[in-house]
Amino acid sequence: MSSAEHDSYVRFVGVGDVNLQHRADPAEAFSRIAAELAGADVLYGNLEGPLAGTDDARPIPHKRGWVHSDPRMVAGLEAAGFAFMSCANNVTYPPSAALRSLAVLDAHGIPHAGAGRTRAEARQPAIVERCDLRFGLLSYTSVFWPHGHAAGPDSPGVATVGATTSYEPGPRVLEMPGAAPIVRTAPDPDDLAALIEDIEELRPVVDLLVVAMHWGISGSSALADYQRTVGHAAVDAGADFVLGAHPHVPQGIEARDRPDRPTPGVICYSLGNFTFDWPAMGGRADGLLVRCLLDREQRAPVHVSYVPVGRNDAGQPGLLSLETPPGQDVAQAVTALSEPLGTSFRFDPAANDMVIWSALQQ
Repeated sequence: MSSAEHDSYVRFVGVGDVNLQHRADPAEAFSRIAAELAGADVLYGNLEGPLAGTDDARPIPHKRGWVHSDPRMVAGLEAAGFAFMSCANNVTYPPSAALRSLAVLDAHGIPHAGAGRTRAEARQPAIVERCDLRFGLLSYTSVFWPHGHAAGPDSPGVATVGATTSYEPGPRVLEMPGAAPIVRTAPDPDDLAALIEDIEELRPVVDLLVVAMHWGISGSSALADYQRTVGHAAVDAGADFVLGAHPHVPQGIEARDRPDRPTPGVICYSLGNFTFDWPAMGGRADGLLVRCLLDREQRAPVHVSYVPVGRNDAGQPGLLSLETPPGQDVAQAVTALSEPLGTSFRFDPAANDMVIWSALQQ
């Protein structure tokens, strides 16, 4: 891309779960992908673990083996250049750890959304301005401990969109006792209405609106029903992106048309892991990196694509070539997961990415 063309666009990049632990030099976690990150005008990631430190062997009693990150790890986030981060997730717990982590982010000038001293504060967007464009982030989790995790009217915690689960007998249960049931899920209607209200309030004041959702089933590429319900509602309300986390593996991508806007909204149901130093995540090394070009004059997205990423043995993420088996394997899996959602992709060898949609001349 020429210098003139470069000046015509603003670049947004979104990545999945970010967790840094026990690194002497936190910045080196991103050394393999530094050039890609440096090319982003706005970089988003999900902060999967509070920067709270702990002297407790079990800082989250119900999550065996979990360790909060040392506040010093914020140096890695600064080096990577994160413009804003989502904090609503199942490991931003307990609320005291959440507040310590937010204080670290604030002290280092990293805007955040999804957690706060009250529910109203947790639902507040993070807004950053780059190249005369405004980018807004809202963050919610559907995966949370039922006691003392969600922010309340006067109590700290995370912003939540709850969901219910029900079980329907499988079609062969009469002939096969013990057959697996059909699982049905649905979002809490009041929480969904609040999410829509937040999006509609933010939409008029930003040029790109991102909703971070912590949802789905850990380790599974299959979608729960409520993920599509919430994702569609968010896009229909005005979100340009819904970027999902928690499964720790890539899930499908859906480009959803919007009758009131000229371009589709994109739902990445799970971006998977980006960098994750918790040993339990050693085997889940693949993820997705989303690229978006915004036209400066139109003040809107004009091109969206993704590229697979993978971590090496040192836990450092790097771009995977789509012309080699590791990258092709991820892309083929995402294609298979996205086809039932009505989305197909075009391979761009020059950019080494998969185009989700584009309004640019080819």
